[in-house]
Amino acid sequence: MAIDGIVLRQITKQLVTLLPAKINKIQQLSDTEILMQLRTHEGTKKLLISTHSVYNRINITELQYTTLDAPGNFVMLLRKQLDGGIIRKLEQEGLDRILHLEIEARDELGDIHHKHLYFECMGKYANLVFVGDDGKIIDALKRIPPFENNKRTIHPGACYVLPNPHLYKADPFHCDHIDPQISLTKQLHGFSPLLSDEVQYRIHHGETLLDIMRQLDTSEDIYISDLATKMAFHILPLTHLSSTWRSYPLMKGLDILYHEKEEKVRIKQQTGDLYKVVKQELHRNQSKLPKLQESMSEALDCEKYREYGDLLFAYMGSISREPLVTLPSFYDESMVSIPLDMRFDIKQNANKFYQKYHKAKRAQEYLQEQIVLCKKEIHYFEAMQIQLEQASIADAAEIREELIRQRYMKENKGRQRKKKQADHPHYECFRFGENKVYVGKNNLQNDYVTWKLARKEDLWLHVKDLHGAHVIISGPEPDETLLRDAAMLAAWYSGGRHSSSVPVNYCPIKQLKKIPKTKGSFVSMNHYKTIYIDPDPAHIQYLFDFARCS
Repeated sequence: MAIDGIVLRQITKQLVTLLPAKINKIQQLSDTEILMQLRTHEGTKKLLISTHSVYNRINITELQYTTLDAPGNFVMLLRKQLDGGIIRKLEQEGLDRILHLEIEARDELGDIHHKHLYFECMGKYANLVFVGDDGKIIDALKRIPPFENNKRTIHPGACYVLPNPHLYKADPFHCDHIDPQISLTKQLHGFSPLLSDEVQYRIHHGETLLDIMRQLDTSEDIYISDLATKMAFHILPLTHLSSTWRSYPLMKGLDILYHEKEEKVRIKQQTGDLYKVVKQELHRNQSKLPKLQESMSEALDCEKYREYGDLLFAYMGSISREPLVTLPSFYDESMVSIPLDMRFDIKQNANKFYQKYHKAKRAQEYLQEQIVLCKKEIHYFEAMQIQLEQASIADAAEIREELIRQRYMKENKGRQRKKKQADHPHYECFRFGENKVYVGKNNLQNDYVTWKLARKEDLWLHVKDLHGAHVIISGPEPDETLLRDAAMLAAWYSGGRHSSSVPVNYCPIKQLKKIPKTKGSFVSMNHYKTIYIDPDPAHIQYLFDFARCS
Protein backbone atom coordinates (compact mmCIF):
# COMPACT_ATOMS: atom_id res chain seq x y z
CA MET A 1 0.00 0.00 0.00
CA ALA A 2 1.04 3.63 -0.46
CA ILE A 3 1.75 6.38 2.04
CA ASP A 4 -1.33 8.50 2.74
CA GLY A 5 -1.59 12.13 3.83
CA ILE A 6 -1.69 11.28 7.56
CA VAL A 7 1.55 9.25 7.40
CA LEU A 8 3.21 11.98 5.31
CA ARG A 9 2.17 14.51 7.99
CA GLN A 10 4.11 12.61 10.65
CA ILE A 11 7.11 12.20 8.32
CA THR A 12 7.05 15.95 7.73
CA LYS A 13 6.96 16.69 11.46
CA GLN A 14 10.14 14.65 11.96
CA LEU A 15 11.91 16.16 8.95
CA VAL A 16 11.14 19.72 10.11
CA THR A 17 13.11 19.12 13.32
CA LEU A 18 16.29 18.79 11.22
CA LEU A 19 15.96 22.25 9.60
CA PRO A 20 17.87 24.24 8.57
CA ALA A 21 19.79 21.58 6.64
CA LYS A 22 22.60 22.16 4.17
CA ILE A 23 22.66 20.02 1.02
CA ASN A 24 26.17 18.54 0.80
CA LYS A 25 25.68 16.05 -2.01
CA ILE A 26 22.95 14.92 -4.42
CA GLN A 27 23.19 11.38 -5.81
CA GLN A 28 21.02 9.18 -8.02
CA LEU A 29 20.24 5.60 -7.01
CA SER A 30 17.99 4.66 -9.92
CA ASP A 31 15.68 6.21 -12.51
CA THR A 32 13.19 7.11 -9.76
CA GLU A 33 15.33 7.58 -6.63
CA ILE A 34 17.45 10.48 -5.38
CA LEU A 35 19.62 10.57 -2.26
CA MET A 36 20.58 13.88 -0.60
CA GLN A 37 23.27 14.12 2.03
CA LEU A 38 22.28 16.81 4.53
CA ARG A 39 24.31 18.54 7.22
CA THR A 40 22.02 19.24 10.16
CA HIS A 41 22.37 20.20 13.83
CA GLU A 42 22.02 16.48 14.57
CA GLY A 43 24.88 15.55 12.26
CA THR A 44 24.98 14.26 8.69
CA LYS A 45 21.72 12.71 7.51
CA LYS A 46 20.70 10.99 4.28
CA LEU A 47 17.35 11.99 2.77
CA LEU A 48 15.90 9.46 0.35
CA ILE A 49 13.27 10.59 -2.16
CA SER A 50 11.63 7.88 -4.25
CA THR A 51 9.13 8.55 -7.04
CA HIS A 52 8.63 4.88 -7.89
CA SER A 53 5.04 4.19 -8.90
CA VAL A 54 4.59 1.67 -6.05
CA TYR A 55 7.32 2.42 -3.49
CA ASN A 56 7.23 6.24 -3.53
CA ARG A 57 8.27 7.79 -0.21
CA ILE A 58 10.52 10.33 1.52
CA ASN A 59 12.45 9.53 4.68
CA ILE A 60 15.76 9.76 6.50
CA THR A 61 17.70 6.54 5.92
CA GLU A 62 20.72 4.96 7.55
CA LEU A 63 21.15 2.26 4.92
CA GLN A 64 24.03 2.10 2.47
CA TYR A 65 23.26 2.50 -1.22
CA THR A 66 25.14 2.04 -4.48
CA THR A 67 24.78 5.15 -6.63
CA LEU A 68 24.75 5.44 -10.40
CA ASP A 69 28.09 6.24 -12.04
CA ALA A 70 26.40 8.50 -14.58
CA PRO A 71 23.44 10.45 -13.08
CA GLY A 72 20.63 11.69 -15.30
CA ASN A 73 20.13 15.23 -16.54
CA PHE A 74 17.69 16.13 -13.76
CA VAL A 75 20.13 15.17 -11.00
CA MET A 76 22.95 17.03 -12.76
CA LEU A 77 20.70 20.11 -12.84
CA LEU A 78 19.95 19.78 -9.12
CA ARG A 79 23.66 19.48 -8.39
CA LYS A 80 24.39 22.62 -10.34
CA GLN A 81 21.67 24.74 -8.74
CA LEU A 82 21.17 23.24 -5.26
CA ASP A 83 24.57 21.89 -4.17
CA GLY A 84 25.51 23.80 -1.04
CA GLY A 85 21.99 25.18 -0.71
CA ILE A 86 20.12 25.28 2.59
CA ILE A 87 16.67 23.80 3.12
CA ARG A 88 14.95 26.58 5.09
CA LYS A 89 11.36 25.41 4.96
CA LEU A 90 9.58 22.11 4.60
CA GLU A 91 5.81 21.83 4.72
CA GLN A 92 2.99 19.62 3.60
CA GLU A 93 0.30 21.07 1.36
CA GLY A 94 -2.66 20.65 3.70
CA LEU A 95 -3.04 16.92 4.18
CA ASP A 96 -2.31 16.21 0.53
CA ARG A 97 0.49 13.85 -0.41
CA ILE A 98 2.62 16.80 -1.53
CA LEU A 99 5.70 18.04 0.29
CA HIS A 100 7.19 21.48 -0.42
CA LEU A 101 10.90 22.07 0.21
CA GLU A 102 12.07 25.69 0.04
CA ILE A 103 15.81 25.89 -0.61
CA GLU A 104 18.04 28.93 -0.34
CA ALA A 105 20.86 28.67 -2.90
CA ARG A 106 23.39 30.94 -4.56
CA ASP A 107 23.88 31.27 -8.31
CA GLU A 108 27.16 31.65 -10.21
CA LEU A 109 27.36 35.33 -9.23
CA GLY A 110 26.79 34.61 -5.55
CA ASP A 111 23.28 36.05 -5.48
CA ILE A 112 20.80 34.29 -3.20
CA HIS A 113 17.71 32.73 -4.82
CA HIS A 114 14.90 30.69 -3.33
CA LYS A 115 14.24 27.47 -5.22
CA HIS A 116 11.45 25.02 -4.58
CA LEU A 117 11.25 21.24 -4.73
CA TYR A 118 7.79 19.71 -4.75
CA PHE A 119 7.67 16.02 -3.90
CA GLU A 120 4.36 14.56 -5.07
CA CYS A 121 3.91 11.23 -3.28
CA MET A 122 0.90 10.14 -5.32
CA GLY A 123 1.33 6.52 -6.38
CA LYS A 124 1.82 6.09 -10.12
CA TYR A 125 1.77 9.89 -10.48
CA ALA A 126 4.65 10.35 -8.00
CA ASN A 127 7.08 13.03 -9.12
CA LEU A 128 9.77 15.48 -8.02
CA VAL A 129 9.36 18.94 -9.55
CA PHE A 130 12.03 21.66 -9.42
CA VAL A 131 10.49 25.17 -9.47
CA GLY A 132 12.18 28.59 -9.62
CA ASP A 133 11.38 31.59 -7.42
CA ASP A 134 9.15 32.90 -10.23
CA GLY A 135 6.82 29.87 -9.90
CA LYS A 136 7.84 28.37 -13.23
CA ILE A 137 9.03 24.79 -13.58
CA ILE A 138 12.76 24.47 -14.20
CA ASP A 139 12.57 20.71 -14.69
CA ALA A 140 11.02 17.54 -13.27
CA LEU A 141 12.13 13.97 -12.75
CA LYS A 142 9.11 12.86 -14.80
CA ARG A 143 8.01 15.34 -17.43
CA ILE A 144 4.34 15.50 -18.42
CA PRO A 145 3.92 17.46 -21.69
CA PRO A 146 0.60 19.11 -22.66
CA PHE A 147 -0.33 16.42 -25.18
CA GLU A 148 -0.30 13.82 -22.37
CA ASN A 149 -2.26 15.86 -19.82
CA ASN A 150 -3.85 19.14 -20.88
CA LYS A 151 -5.15 19.84 -17.36
CA ARG A 152 -1.77 19.83 -15.60
CA THR A 153 1.47 20.23 -17.50
CA ILE A 154 4.77 19.33 -15.80
CA HIS A 155 7.36 20.64 -18.23
CA PRO A 156 10.20 23.19 -18.19
CA GLY A 157 8.80 26.69 -18.61
CA ALA A 158 5.27 25.86 -17.48
CA CYS A 159 3.81 27.40 -14.34
CA TYR A 160 3.68 24.96 -11.46
CA VAL A 161 0.11 24.37 -10.32
CA LEU A 162 -0.85 22.17 -7.38
CA PRO A 163 -3.31 19.35 -8.06
CA ASN A 164 -6.94 20.14 -7.35
CA PRO A 165 -7.36 20.50 -3.57
CA HIS A 166 -10.00 18.43 -1.81
CA LEU A 167 -12.06 21.43 -0.70
CA TYR A 168 -15.12 19.33 0.03
CA LYS A 169 -13.29 17.18 2.59
CA ALA A 170 -12.95 18.06 6.27
CA ASP A 171 -9.72 18.33 8.25
CA PRO A 172 -9.82 15.19 10.46
CA PHE A 173 -7.86 16.96 13.23
CA HIS A 174 -10.60 19.62 13.52
CA CYS A 175 -13.69 17.58 12.82
CA ASP A 176 -16.39 16.77 15.39
CA HIS A 177 -18.89 14.94 13.19
CA ILE A 178 -18.73 12.16 10.61
CA ASP A 179 -21.36 10.15 8.78
CA PRO A 180 -20.88 6.47 9.75
CA GLN A 181 -22.71 5.36 6.61
CA ILE A 182 -20.13 6.92 4.27
CA SER A 183 -16.48 5.89 3.85
CA LEU A 184 -14.13 8.23 5.69
CA THR A 185 -12.00 8.60 2.56
CA LYS A 186 -14.88 10.62 1.09
CA GLN A 187 -15.33 12.75 4.21
CA LEU A 188 -11.87 13.38 5.68
CA HIS A 189 -8.77 14.81 4.07
CA GLY A 190 -5.62 12.63 4.08
CA PHE A 191 -7.39 9.32 4.76
CA SER A 192 -6.58 6.16 2.82
CA PRO A 193 -9.05 3.24 2.55
CA LEU A 194 -6.93 1.26 5.03
CA LEU A 195 -6.99 4.03 7.64
CA SER A 196 -10.70 4.57 7.01
CA ASP A 197 -11.42 0.88 7.76
CA GLU A 198 -9.29 1.01 10.91
CA VAL A 199 -10.92 4.17 12.28
CA GLN A 200 -14.44 2.90 11.58
CA TYR A 201 -13.55 -0.40 13.27
CA ARG A 202 -12.24 1.40 16.36
CA ILE A 203 -15.27 3.70 16.53
CA HIS A 204 -17.53 0.64 16.30
CA HIS A 205 -15.64 -0.79 19.30
CA GLY A 206 -16.08 2.26 21.51
CA GLU A 207 -13.27 4.67 20.66
CA THR A 208 -13.99 8.24 19.63
CA LEU A 209 -12.69 10.00 16.54
CA LEU A 210 -11.03 12.59 18.78
CA ASP A 211 -9.06 9.92 20.68
CA ILE A 212 -7.99 8.20 17.47
CA MET A 213 -6.83 11.45 15.86
CA ARG A 214 -4.91 12.28 19.07
CA GLN A 215 -3.07 8.94 18.69
CA LEU A 216 -2.32 9.71 15.03
CA ASP A 217 -1.08 13.18 15.95
CA THR A 218 1.38 11.98 18.58
CA SER A 219 2.57 8.73 16.99
CA GLU A 220 6.27 8.50 16.16
CA ASP A 221 6.26 4.83 15.17
CA ILE A 222 5.05 2.75 12.28
CA TYR A 223 3.16 -0.51 12.78
CA ILE A 224 3.56 -3.26 10.18
CA SER A 225 1.08 -6.12 9.87
CA ASP A 226 2.21 -9.19 7.91
CA LEU A 227 -0.64 -10.44 5.76
CA ALA A 228 -0.70 -13.52 3.54
CA THR A 229 0.27 -11.71 0.33
CA LYS A 230 1.57 -8.32 1.46
CA MET A 231 2.46 -6.06 4.37
CA ALA A 232 0.01 -3.41 5.59
CA PHE A 233 1.19 -0.48 7.69
CA HIS A 234 0.21 2.75 9.36
CA ILE A 235 1.25 4.93 12.29
CA LEU A 236 -1.12 3.15 14.66
CA PRO A 237 -1.79 -0.59 15.10
CA LEU A 238 -4.17 -2.00 12.48
CA THR A 239 -6.46 -3.86 14.84
CA HIS A 240 -9.15 -4.53 12.24
CA LEU A 241 -6.86 -6.88 10.29
CA SER A 242 -6.84 -9.43 13.12
CA SER A 243 -3.13 -10.09 12.63
CA THR A 244 -0.04 -9.49 14.72
CA TRP A 245 2.01 -6.39 14.07
CA ARG A 246 5.53 -5.16 14.76
CA SER A 247 6.49 -1.57 15.45
CA TYR A 248 9.54 0.47 14.47
CA PRO A 249 10.55 4.12 14.62
CA LEU A 250 8.90 5.82 11.63
CA MET A 251 11.98 6.43 9.48
CA LYS A 252 13.50 3.01 10.13
CA GLY A 253 10.15 1.31 9.52
CA LEU A 254 9.87 2.89 6.07
CA ASP A 255 13.28 1.46 5.18
CA ILE A 256 12.19 -1.97 6.39
CA LEU A 257 9.00 -1.76 4.35
CA TYR A 258 10.50 -0.66 1.07
CA HIS A 259 14.25 -1.30 0.99
CA GLU A 260 14.21 -4.94 -0.12
CA LYS A 261 11.55 -4.33 -2.78
CA GLU A 262 13.25 -1.18 -4.05
CA GLU A 263 16.59 -2.97 -4.09
CA LYS A 264 15.17 -5.58 -6.47
CA VAL A 265 13.88 -2.84 -8.80
CA ARG A 266 17.22 -1.04 -8.53
CA ILE A 267 19.15 -4.21 -9.34
CA LYS A 268 17.00 -4.90 -12.40
CA GLN A 269 17.61 -1.37 -13.65
CA GLN A 270 21.35 -1.49 -13.10
CA THR A 271 21.96 -5.16 -13.90
CA GLY A 272 19.27 -5.98 -16.45
CA ASP A 273 21.93 -7.50 -18.72
CA LEU A 274 22.72 -10.08 -16.02
CA TYR A 275 19.12 -11.24 -15.88
CA LYS A 276 19.05 -11.39 -19.66
CA VAL A 277 22.22 -13.50 -19.95
CA VAL A 278 21.18 -15.92 -17.19
CA LYS A 279 17.68 -16.28 -18.62
CA GLN A 280 18.97 -16.82 -22.17
CA GLU A 281 21.55 -19.43 -21.12
CA LEU A 282 19.01 -21.26 -18.96
CA HIS A 283 16.43 -21.28 -21.76
CA ARG A 284 19.03 -22.39 -24.32
CA ASN A 285 20.11 -25.37 -22.23
CA GLN A 286 16.56 -26.30 -21.24
CA SER A 287 15.64 -26.36 -24.94
CA LYS A 288 18.79 -28.26 -25.84
CA LEU A 289 18.37 -31.09 -23.31
CA PRO A 290 15.26 -32.77 -24.88
CA LYS A 291 16.93 -32.70 -28.29
CA LEU A 292 20.06 -34.34 -26.91
CA GLN A 293 17.97 -36.98 -25.14
CA GLU A 294 16.04 -37.69 -28.34
CA SER A 295 19.30 -38.04 -30.27
CA MET A 296 20.61 -40.34 -27.55
CA SER A 297 17.51 -42.51 -27.80
CA GLU A 298 18.05 -42.83 -31.56
CA ALA A 299 21.74 -43.59 -31.09
CA LEU A 300 20.98 -46.35 -28.58
CA ASP A 301 18.71 -47.98 -31.19
CA CYS A 302 21.66 -48.53 -33.53
CA GLU A 303 21.81 -52.35 -33.42
CA LYS A 304 19.07 -52.54 -36.03
CA TYR A 305 21.40 -50.92 -38.60
CA ARG A 306 24.04 -53.59 -38.04
CA GLU A 307 21.38 -56.27 -38.41
CA TYR A 308 20.18 -54.65 -41.65
CA GLY A 309 23.71 -54.78 -43.05
CA ASP A 310 24.25 -58.38 -41.94
CA LEU A 311 20.97 -59.52 -43.52
CA LEU A 312 21.63 -57.72 -46.81
CA PHE A 313 25.07 -59.32 -47.15
CA ALA A 314 23.74 -62.76 -46.14
CA TYR A 315 20.88 -62.75 -48.67
CA MET A 316 22.54 -60.56 -51.29
CA GLY A 317 22.31 -63.14 -54.04
CA SER A 318 18.67 -64.03 -53.46
CA ILE A 319 16.96 -60.66 -53.14
CA SER A 320 16.03 -58.11 -55.76
CA ARG A 321 16.54 -54.35 -55.35
CA GLU A 322 13.22 -52.92 -54.19
CA PRO A 323 12.26 -49.94 -51.95
CA LEU A 324 11.42 -52.34 -49.11
CA VAL A 325 12.68 -55.90 -48.65
CA THR A 326 11.61 -58.33 -45.94
CA LEU A 327 14.09 -60.94 -44.65
CA PRO A 328 13.99 -63.50 -41.80
CA SER A 329 15.82 -62.45 -38.65
CA PHE A 330 18.93 -64.26 -37.40
CA TYR A 331 17.76 -64.18 -33.78
CA ASP A 332 14.14 -65.34 -33.91
CA GLU A 333 11.42 -66.33 -36.35
CA SER A 334 10.31 -62.77 -37.03
CA MET A 335 10.62 -60.99 -40.36
CA VAL A 336 12.68 -57.78 -40.66
CA SER A 337 11.61 -55.04 -43.09
CA ILE A 338 14.60 -53.14 -44.51
CA PRO A 339 14.17 -49.84 -46.44
CA LEU A 340 16.58 -49.55 -49.39
CA ASP A 341 17.87 -46.45 -51.13
CA MET A 342 17.19 -47.11 -54.81
CA ARG A 343 20.15 -44.99 -55.86
CA PHE A 344 22.51 -47.70 -54.59
CA ASP A 345 22.85 -51.45 -55.10
CA ILE A 346 22.44 -54.05 -52.30
CA LYS A 347 26.10 -53.97 -51.23
CA GLN A 348 26.19 -50.18 -51.08
CA ASN A 349 22.97 -50.13 -49.03
CA ALA A 350 24.49 -52.63 -46.61
CA ASN A 351 27.61 -50.49 -46.23
CA LYS A 352 25.43 -47.42 -45.63
CA PHE A 353 23.73 -49.24 -42.76
CA TYR A 354 27.12 -50.19 -41.29
CA GLN A 355 28.16 -46.53 -41.48
CA LYS A 356 25.01 -45.49 -39.64
CA TYR A 357 25.70 -48.14 -36.99
CA HIS A 358 29.29 -47.04 -36.34
CA LYS A 359 28.31 -43.37 -36.36
CA ALA A 360 25.55 -43.98 -33.77
CA LYS A 361 27.96 -46.02 -31.58
CA ARG A 362 30.48 -43.16 -31.60
CA ALA A 363 27.71 -40.63 -30.94
CA GLN A 364 26.54 -42.40 -27.77
CA GLU A 365 29.63 -41.46 -25.79
CA TYR A 366 29.61 -37.89 -27.10
CA LEU A 367 25.88 -37.43 -26.47
CA GLN A 368 26.19 -38.82 -22.95
CA GLU A 369 28.89 -36.22 -22.20
CA GLN A 370 26.75 -33.45 -23.69
CA ILE A 371 23.67 -34.48 -21.67
CA VAL A 372 25.67 -34.46 -18.42
CA LEU A 373 27.20 -31.08 -19.35
CA CYS A 374 23.78 -29.65 -20.29
CA LYS A 375 22.25 -30.77 -16.98
CA LYS A 376 25.13 -29.15 -15.11
CA GLU A 377 24.58 -25.91 -17.03
CA ILE A 378 20.86 -25.96 -16.18
CA HIS A 379 21.70 -26.63 -12.53
CA TYR A 380 24.26 -23.81 -12.56
CA PHE A 381 21.97 -21.19 -14.11
CA GLU A 382 18.98 -22.18 -11.98
CA ALA A 383 21.16 -21.47 -8.94
CA MET A 384 22.35 -18.22 -10.54
CA GLN A 385 18.74 -17.15 -11.15
CA ILE A 386 17.85 -17.60 -7.47
CA GLN A 387 21.01 -15.76 -6.43
CA LEU A 388 20.06 -12.82 -8.65
CA GLU A 389 16.54 -12.70 -7.25
CA GLN A 390 17.95 -12.38 -3.71
CA ALA A 391 21.06 -10.31 -4.53
CA SER A 392 22.03 -6.83 -3.43
CA ILE A 393 23.83 -4.44 -5.77
CA ALA A 394 27.21 -5.65 -4.43
CA ASP A 395 26.13 -9.30 -4.81
CA ALA A 396 25.04 -8.65 -8.39
CA ALA A 397 28.43 -7.07 -9.16
CA GLU A 398 30.12 -10.28 -7.99
CA ILE A 399 27.78 -12.37 -10.14
CA ARG A 400 28.73 -10.18 -13.09
CA GLU A 401 32.40 -10.83 -12.32
CA GLU A 402 31.76 -14.58 -12.27
CA LEU A 403 29.88 -14.54 -15.59
CA ILE A 404 32.68 -12.54 -17.20
CA ARG A 405 35.24 -15.02 -15.86
CA GLN A 406 33.17 -17.91 -17.27
CA ARG A 407 32.99 -16.02 -20.61
CA TYR A 408 29.22 -15.79 -20.67
CA MET A 409 29.56 -12.00 -20.72
CA LYS A 410 32.10 -9.56 -22.10
CA GLU A 411 33.68 -7.00 -19.85
CA ASN A 412 32.63 -3.45 -20.63
CA LYS A 413 35.87 -1.70 -21.60
CA GLY A 414 34.12 1.64 -21.91
CA ARG A 415 33.34 2.10 -18.23
CA GLN A 416 34.22 5.55 -17.06
CA ARG A 417 36.02 4.40 -13.95
CA LYS A 418 37.30 1.12 -12.60
CA LYS A 419 35.96 0.42 -9.17
CA LYS A 420 38.42 -0.76 -6.54
CA GLN A 421 38.13 -4.50 -6.15
CA ALA A 422 37.29 -5.64 -2.62
CA ASP A 423 39.69 -7.86 -0.69
CA HIS A 424 36.94 -10.42 -0.24
CA PRO A 425 33.33 -10.95 -1.41
CA HIS A 426 30.49 -9.13 0.39
CA TYR A 427 29.21 -12.01 2.52
CA GLU A 428 26.79 -11.47 5.43
CA CYS A 429 28.05 -11.79 9.02
CA PHE A 430 26.05 -12.20 12.24
CA ARG A 431 27.35 -12.32 15.82
CA PHE A 432 25.79 -14.52 18.52
CA GLY A 433 27.87 -14.20 21.68
CA GLU A 434 31.16 -16.01 21.04
CA ASN A 435 29.90 -17.43 17.73
CA LYS A 436 29.76 -15.85 14.32
CA VAL A 437 27.54 -16.93 11.44
CA TYR A 438 28.70 -16.29 7.86
CA VAL A 439 26.27 -16.37 4.92
CA GLY A 440 27.36 -16.59 1.28
CA LYS A 441 24.70 -15.41 -1.17
CA ASN A 442 26.41 -16.20 -4.47
CA ASN A 443 29.04 -18.62 -5.77
CA LEU A 444 32.01 -16.36 -5.01
CA GLN A 445 30.79 -15.75 -1.46
CA ASN A 446 29.94 -19.43 -0.93
CA ASP A 447 33.43 -20.54 -1.96
CA TYR A 448 35.03 -17.88 0.22
CA VAL A 449 33.12 -18.57 3.46
CA THR A 450 33.34 -22.37 3.02
CA TRP A 451 36.91 -22.90 1.85
CA LYS A 452 38.80 -19.82 3.07
CA LEU A 453 36.98 -18.33 6.06
CA ALA A 454 35.73 -21.45 7.84
CA ARG A 455 37.77 -23.90 9.93
CA LYS A 456 37.46 -27.67 9.72
CA GLU A 457 35.58 -27.81 13.03
CA ASP A 458 33.02 -25.17 12.03
CA LEU A 459 29.47 -26.21 11.19
CA TRP A 460 28.22 -25.91 7.59
CA LEU A 461 24.51 -25.59 6.68
CA HIS A 462 22.63 -25.71 3.37
CA VAL A 463 19.04 -26.40 2.31
CA LYS A 464 18.38 -29.91 1.11
CA ASP A 465 17.81 -30.49 -2.63
CA LEU A 466 17.46 -26.75 -3.37
CA HIS A 467 19.76 -23.98 -4.51
CA GLY A 468 20.80 -21.70 -1.68
CA ALA A 469 23.43 -20.05 0.48
CA HIS A 470 26.34 -21.69 2.29
CA VAL A 471 26.01 -20.84 6.00
CA ILE A 472 28.88 -21.29 8.46
CA ILE A 473 28.66 -21.33 12.27
CA SER A 474 32.11 -20.40 13.52
CA GLY A 475 33.16 -20.74 17.15
CA PRO A 476 32.16 -22.99 20.06
CA GLU A 477 29.63 -25.80 19.73
CA PRO A 478 26.30 -24.07 18.92
CA ASP A 479 23.21 -24.56 21.05
CA GLU A 480 19.82 -25.37 19.54
CA THR A 481 18.74 -21.69 19.36
CA LEU A 482 21.83 -20.71 17.38
CA LEU A 483 21.48 -23.76 15.15
CA ARG A 484 17.88 -22.82 14.33
CA ASP A 485 18.85 -19.19 13.65
CA ALA A 486 21.57 -20.31 11.24
CA ALA A 487 19.16 -22.79 9.60
CA MET A 488 16.65 -19.94 9.28
CA LEU A 489 19.25 -17.88 7.37
CA ALA A 490 20.06 -20.87 5.13
CA ALA A 491 16.36 -21.36 4.34
CA TRP A 492 15.78 -17.63 3.81
CA TYR A 493 18.60 -17.31 1.25
CA SER A 494 17.44 -20.26 -0.82
CA GLY A 495 14.80 -21.39 -3.25
CA GLY A 496 12.67 -22.39 -0.25
CA ARG A 497 12.29 -18.86 1.12
CA HIS A 498 8.52 -18.87 0.66
CA SER A 499 7.98 -22.51 1.70
CA SER A 500 7.33 -24.08 5.09
CA SER A 501 9.16 -26.85 6.93
CA VAL A 502 12.28 -26.42 4.78
CA PRO A 503 14.87 -29.20 5.36
CA VAL A 504 18.37 -27.87 6.10
CA ASN A 505 21.36 -30.23 6.14
CA TYR A 506 24.29 -29.52 8.43
CA CYS A 507 27.69 -31.10 9.10
CA PRO A 508 31.25 -30.10 10.05
CA ILE A 509 33.34 -28.55 7.29
CA LYS A 510 35.68 -31.56 7.36
CA GLN A 511 32.82 -33.73 6.03
CA LEU A 512 32.56 -31.62 2.85
CA LYS A 513 34.18 -32.23 -0.50
CA LYS A 514 34.08 -29.80 -3.40
CA ILE A 515 32.76 -31.46 -6.55
CA PRO A 516 35.57 -31.22 -9.14
CA LYS A 517 35.15 -29.84 -12.65
CA THR A 518 31.86 -28.09 -11.86
CA LYS A 519 30.88 -24.46 -12.11
CA GLY A 520 29.39 -22.79 -9.08
CA SER A 521 29.90 -23.81 -5.46
CA PHE A 522 28.52 -27.36 -5.39
CA VAL A 523 29.77 -29.75 -2.70
CA SER A 524 29.13 -33.28 -1.50
CA MET A 525 28.76 -34.49 2.12
CA ASN A 526 29.76 -37.78 3.72
CA HIS A 527 27.72 -37.61 6.93
CA TYR A 528 25.13 -35.00 7.87
CA LYS A 529 22.05 -34.27 9.94
CA THR A 530 18.85 -32.46 8.93
CA ILE A 531 16.79 -29.82 10.70
CA TYR A 532 13.40 -28.50 9.51
CA ILE A 533 12.69 -24.79 9.67
CA ASP A 534 9.90 -22.35 8.72
CA PRO A 535 11.38 -19.15 7.18
CA ASP A 536 9.99 -16.18 9.13
CA PRO A 537 10.46 -12.65 7.65
CA ALA A 538 9.95 -11.03 11.07
CA HIS A 539 12.66 -13.17 12.68
CA ILE A 540 15.05 -12.53 9.78
CA GLN A 541 14.49 -8.80 10.26
CA TYR A 542 15.18 -9.25 13.98
CA LEU A 543 18.50 -10.95 13.17
CA PHE A 544 19.46 -8.11 10.83
CA ASP A 545 18.51 -5.53 13.45
CA PHE A 546 20.25 -7.05 16.48
CA ALA A 547 22.76 -9.70 15.36
CA ARG A 548 24.25 -8.42 12.10
CA CYS A 549 27.93 -7.48 12.33
CA SER A 550 28.52 -3.74 11.89
